[in-house]
Amino acid sequence: MAIHENLLGGPPPTHLPDDPEPRELLASGAAPSEVAAKYPASSLAWAQLADEAFEAGRVVESYAYARTGYHRGLDSLRRSGWKGHGPVPFEHEPNRGFLRALHALARAAQSIGEQEEYERCSTFLRESSPTAADTLS
Repeated sequence: MAIHENLLGGPPPTHLPDDPEPRELLASGAAPSEVAAKYPASSLAWAQLADEAFEAGRVVESYAYARTGYHRGLDSLRRSGWKGHGPVPFEHEPNRGFLRALHALARAAQSIGEQEEYERCSTFLRESSPTAADTLS
């Protein structure tokens, strides 16, 4: 039996295609704003911008960056066959940018009093990847 076999008959896990250039630029210390400008579809760059803004107390800016990364990630998921639900494993590194953006959106939403969006995003994160929910929280 495969490790990721779904015994309940739900959708298979979605694995985004690898896009190593933005990840490698960020890992080498490139500014996330430069990476996002060069690779605007990179959820990872937007998630990192959201994290930096949040840590600096710029919560509304963090919210905007996270929302951008979240929506760019949804576009990528849909292009990869995702139908609006099902696993998006954190263990698959290319999925992490989307999952980080989703987490950042939930965190920023909670900080600005958007409780309904916080709950929706938190639930979406946990249902997509319990590992991401536990790791990022």
